[in-house]
Amino acid sequence: MAGFDLIIFDCDGVLVDSEIIAAKVEAKLLTDAGHPIEAETVMQRYAGMTWKDVLLAIEKEADHPLPATLLKDSERILDEKLAREVRAIEGVGQAIARIDLPRCICSNSAQHRIEAMLKRTRLLPVFEPDIFSAKDLEGVEPKPAPDVYLHAARQMDKDAAATVVVEDSAHGVQAARAAGMRVVGFTGGAHTWPSHADVLTEAGAETVINRMRDLPPTVEALSAWSEPV
Repeated sequence: MAGFDLIIFDCDGVLVDSEIIAAKVEAKLLTDAGHPIEAETVMQRYAGMTWKDVLLAIEKEADHPLPATLLKDSERILDEKLAREVRAIEGVGQAIARIDLPRCICSNSAQHRIEAMLKRTRLLPVFEPDIFSAKDLEGVEPKPAPDVYLHAARQMDKDAAATVVVEDSAHGVQAARAAGMRVVGFTGGAHTWPSHADVLTEAGAETVINRMRDLPPTVEALSAWSEPV
């Protein structure tokens, strides 16, 4: 795959099927706090955002403050549920093994959560130590800012223009594109919705897949072609 020197994976919704779990937890907490919302709405409207930014956005929309405890309660409940329930995206281990490129992870999730999910799904040895958390890196803004992707390219000593990213959210796609990287959108998680692929394409994904087994040939095909102008 001469066209790429690095592949970067988002974590939630790409490597592990965690987004559906998070959406259900967040929807229940918001509903209990007096802001009724369905998990499906959380997934579609706030996919890829940090929980803190979700709360700020909802407060702005609702024009009233939410309980300060929501941030801490969500972190605790979600960590517990993910540690017990999260599963790897189907076929992701086999797909990664077929891609002969240096790899790393860039995520908005906290480092401890990423590592706990990867440990449960037996993916941690596949990536460590090259796991980059926008939440825990000093001076790095979360996606949709490109910071975590640019940081990863520097740490991996690779050119952003020769990097391909796998993302499941518009915010993540926008971040990778702003970093000058090419993007494969992924819609194979349990949190997907009918217009998911369209959202990723509009955000800048060059192509979208919904099965991990399609990732190796997709990356190979993209590596042979320059990005359309």
